[in-house]
Amino acid sequence: MRLPQILHSLHKRLQKMFEKRTEGGESATPSIQDIAGRLAEEQQRLRQLEATTAPKERTLLVLGSKCVGKTTAINKFFDREEHATRPTLALEYSFGRRTGSGKSPQVMNVWELGSLDNAEQLLEVPMRTHGLQQLAVIIMLDLSQPQRFWMDLECAYKGLRGTAQQMMEKVAPELREILEQRTMERVGQRNKEVEKLDPLPFPVVIVGGKYDVFSGFDPAVRKHTCRCLRSMAHLIGGALLFYSQKMPKLAKVLRDTISHMGFGSPAHPFRSHVVDFNEPLCIWFGADSWSKIGDTGAQSMERIGATFGVEIPQLQLEKQKLQETLDPSKDPGFKESLIDEMRSQKNEELAGLMRDVLLRGKFESVQT
Repeated sequence: MRLPQILHSLHKRLQKMFEKRTEGGESATPSIQDIAGRLAEEQQRLRQLEATTAPKERTLLVLGSKCVGKTTAINKFFDREEHATRPTLALEYSFGRRTGSGKSPQVMNVWELGSLDNAEQLLEVPMRTHGLQQLAVIIMLDLSQPQRFWMDLECAYKGLRGTAQQMMEKVAPELREILEQRTMERVGQRNKEVEKLDPLPFPVVIVGGKYDVFSGFDPAVRKHTCRCLRSMAHLIGGALLFYSQKMPKLAKVLRDTISHMGFGSPAHPFRSHVVDFNEPLCIWFGADSWSKIGDTGAQSMERIGATFGVEIPQLQLEKQKLQETLDPSKDPGFKESLIDEMRSQKNEELAGLMRDVLLRGKFESVQT
């Protein structure tokens, strides 16, 4: 449900409240104080309902471009040191637990999607398993390849939006109301542009990875790339952050952001607001606007992509080239001695069978 529909729904509920009061003989025209009181009561009811139904754990879904550093960022957050990071082939799960003083343990489920190719069913796993109420998403894009990342961003957003829409149609009205209220709070309830946005019902942070490489690009490329990402983040009601594991300051901001989305602390991981394309962008939820981004006005995803494609032509590579991956059986990171020995034995048996078939074929040809 888009935000204009949310506002319309809230308006209709308030209108019904005042119609009932009118039938009871009271004034038909509510005062500003009456409206403010009713809104406060409505918000208080939602907060109480949310408190009674709040989940005891949170879920973080990380997806995006290949080889951009998703696994490394997760491992660094959990203080895991790996000499050779293995490529994520499908969907991997991990979790973290934090115990505060006098508080019950907090649990964060972390799902990492390895590839966006044909990933619709995999996307549904964390979203349907844990639900939308406690879900947060990080979309990591490779800034070192601005001529390729739009396809990843578009694919990630369409997959998330499609699954979210299907789930929102089936959730209870009370939960839908909570999710819609949270969405409005993220984008800013006083934001005059809410009707021009198409936000997702959960927080999304777009992370531009490999900023250390991107910072050396031509200023025009950086300007167009930043405008594209700002436009997309604003459209979906998300936040935007540039990141590089080689730059400790940026790595800490991402670490704090993961902690915020998974455990709720720190309360505000973005300690600065940066919109200059000459610097690493850092824009919190609801802190941007179409007028600040440029003079093009409100835009749709299709228009953002078309404009970016003109400014920075996107490489249309063959799908098989986009899916270039090493054979996991030959990857040293996936070595298993017992399995490798059995596979070698089966390969030898298969080779022997093939030789027998060839010899039998030659013998039969000679006899005829």
